[in-house]
Amino acid sequence: MTLPGTDEPLPDDPLTLQAMVRELLDALAAARRSAEALRTRLDQLLRRLYGPKSEKVSSTPSLFDNESRDTAAAPAPPERAPDTPPTRKKGRHGRRRVPRDLPRQRIEYDLTDVEKLCPWCHGSRARIGEEVSERLDYRPARLCVVEHVRPKYACRRCHAHVAVAPRPREALPKSVAAPGLLAQVITAKFADHLPLHRLEGILARHGMKLSRSTMCDWLAGCAKALGPIYDEMCMRVRDSKVIHTDDTPVPVLDRERERTRTGRIWVYLGDAQNPYTVYDATPSRSRDGPQSFLSKYQGYVQADAFGGYDGLFATGATEVACWAHARRKFVEAEPSDSRRSREALAHICRLYDVERRAKGLGSGNRLSLRQREAVPVLRAIQEWLDATRASVLPKSPLGAAITYATNQWTALNVYVTDGVLAIDNNAAERALRGVAVGRKNWLFWGSDRGGKTAAVLTSLVATCRRHGIDPWSYLADVLTHLPSHPTDRVGALLPDAWAQAQRATS
Repeated sequence: MTLPGTDEPLPDDPLTLQAMVRELLDALAAARRSAEALRTRLDQLLRRLYGPKSEKVSSTPSLFDNESRDTAAAPAPPERAPDTPPTRKKGRHGRRRVPRDLPRQRIEYDLTDVEKLCPWCHGSRARIGEEVSERLDYRPARLCVVEHVRPKYACRRCHAHVAVAPRPREALPKSVAAPGLLAQVITAKFADHLPLHRLEGILARHGMKLSRSTMCDWLAGCAKALGPIYDEMCMRVRDSKVIHTDDTPVPVLDRERERTRTGRIWVYLGDAQNPYTVYDATPSRSRDGPQSFLSKYQGYVQADAFGGYDGLFATGATEVACWAHARRKFVEAEPSDSRRSREALAHICRLYDVERRAKGLGSGNRLSLRQREAVPVLRAIQEWLDATRASVLPKSPLGAAITYATNQWTALNVYVTDGVLAIDNNAAERALRGVAVGRKNWLFWGSDRGGKTAAVLTSLVATCRRHGIDPWSYLADVLTHLPSHPTDRVGALLPDAWAQAQRATS
């Protein structure tokens, strides 16, 4: 009904007054809900911009605390017995030892001939040992030129034919860059996240001016040469029983637009039997990316709730949801509904306590532990979700968290059915952290082709890191031998196989 103006007298009819009061209360409740939603969104935005990245629940009041919020405190943890000493994780203290395999330069400080004489009897003192102290020093990198000399031979009598040794095959035949320099450019860009204009300045200080466009061409050529190794890694990842996947946006230059558009890079992590980390670049976040890469895949796919994966699950892949994503929703809802959000977080914390005890166990023992201890917690969480859903607004932060967990409930329970599965998809998120760091430095891809180049080279660098291999050593050696390596034995050049071969020959 329409309310009278402030200057108009109120009606005398009690029923009309009651209707006006009800309408005012409804309008006030709607305004409060709207203000609460706006405060929550602003609070989340400010936390993302300026707050800590950790998702630990803090007892610090929210940015916009008021009396309308439920500020009931969570139950305090039980106090430690006075006679129980606090358990403290022992860490390493003191200076770390210098690795013995580093090159060493010996500088000896000896006494003079006069100082070697005994002050009492004036006889010569014998050397009985030495004191050695070690200091780490640094020698900057330097450029060098490798001359490939091929002597020419000719017959002195007929001069009919000149013989010369064949030119060795190279990864980039017409490039001035040797494998070591190519490996350094790749490592600096995709392992150390240096943009090419900074690397341009570094090389100039070492005595050689190389334009970033030249280095960009080198990267594209190396990605093409290393493509067979990348394809072999992708094939083996698809043979995994479990694949972790996630994606992150990357700006892409578009010559037909005044500003960049948003491309995507996807990561796919193989399991322990196929320990490779591969990336794939797509022009957008359409389902064509994972649908194309994981076509006909029938194993477990652990990912977030992105709808682009639904086509995979419809054709035989098994969805495994991420409890870290579900927990994050309740962390975001904690400022607006502290008591109930913390109650949900306490349940999820119990699931992670089980995982901490399961760490290091075999898949069979891990499965038994989960069935025995995690399954009852999952039942309690489901009962809590069902009981709480009716008493919260669906569009409130807590309501959104409950809706997310309810919609993903079947997939959130899959991890307790197989001991090889993880409780969350944090492995894939960690694999994308390097891309996020690099994105702040090199800012964008120059084209979709540049995205493909980045995907290939980042895959090799990330897999090297996964196996504890120095990316430069691997790339320099592989770029040297790849041109003459048999195409049917590409598997021998995979990072793990290469490392095993290096250990066997050392």
